[in-house]
Amino acid sequence: MHFTLKLISQEKEKTVLPINYQYPLSAAIYKILAKGDKDYALFLHEKGYGKGYKFFTFSDLKLKFKQEGDRLKLLEPKIEFTIAFHLPEASRTFVEGLFKSEEIVIADQKSKARFRVQSILSLENPLKHFDEREIIQTMVKPISAIVTGTKNEKNNYDYKIPDDAAFIPSLIYGWKNKIKNAFDAETAENAILKIELETYENPFRTRLIHIKDGKVGKTTVRGSLNYKLLLTAERRFIDLVLNAGIGVLGSQGMGCLGVDGKIRE
Repeated sequence: MHFTLKLISQEKEKTVLPINYQYPLSAAIYKILAKGDKDYALFLHEKGYGKGYKFFTFSDLKLKFKQEGDRLKLLEPKIEFTIAFHLPEASRTFVEGLFKSEEIVIADQKSKARFRVQSILSLENPLKHFDEREIIQTMVKPISAIVTGTKNEKNNYDYKIPDDAAFIPSLIYGWKNKIKNAFDAETAENAILKIELETYENPFRTRLIHIKDGKVGKTTVRGSLNYKLLLTAERRFIDLVLNAGIGVLGSQGMGCLGVDGKIRE
C-alpha cells in the first residue's frame, strides 16, 4: 500500500537537510511506528518478514532547494514523498492514523529539521482489479535509486548498474529472496519472474548514497535511476516489490517504484 506524505517545516529560519537524508528519514519513520505500535516496530526492527527483511520503502523527497556543500537548503518550507508498506489492505486506516499530525525529525550531526505531517493521502493500488495469482505485466520506474548487487568474498556488495550484465539477474535474485521471506522457499523457487530494462533517450544516472553518514558503521552504496522496468509475474509478487522496494535497502529508501504505463494481462 502506498501513501503520499506532505510535510511542513516547523523551523523559524531556513530549513536545512543533509544531502544523505535517507537514513535519518528511515529512523524518523521507525520512531513513529514505535510510538503508535511498539510491537509492530519491534517486529520490523528485529525480524521483518523472516531473515531481517523490513518490508517498507519510501521515495526520494520532492522539494525545492539550493545545495550548499552536503546540505540542502529548502527554498520552500514543505516537502513531499511516497511511502509504501507491505501490509494487508485492512491496515490502511491504521497506517494513516499513525502518521496524521505526527512530527518527523530529519537530523544528523550537522543539522536538524523538524516537520509536521500536514496530510497523508492513501493511494489506490493500480493492480487491484487482478487476481493475486494472475500473471500480469507492469511497467514501473524507480522513484528512488535502485541499489542491487552481488556479494563478494568479503561478504560486501559489488553494486550493479543497468549497463552491467548482472544487473537484471541480481534484481531477480533479490526479488526471489523477498518472496522466500514473505511467503516460503517453495513459492520463491517456483515463482515465474521476468524483468526487462527499457531506457530513455537520456542515459540512466547513478548516485552514491551514504548510509549512517558521520557514524560508526557508515556505508556508501551505489544506486541508479532514470529508466523503466517491465515486470512479469503474479500480481502478489509485483505487489511485494511495489510495497517493499526492488533490490536491497528498501527500508533505507532505496528501490521505491511507481507504476508507469499500462498494465497487461
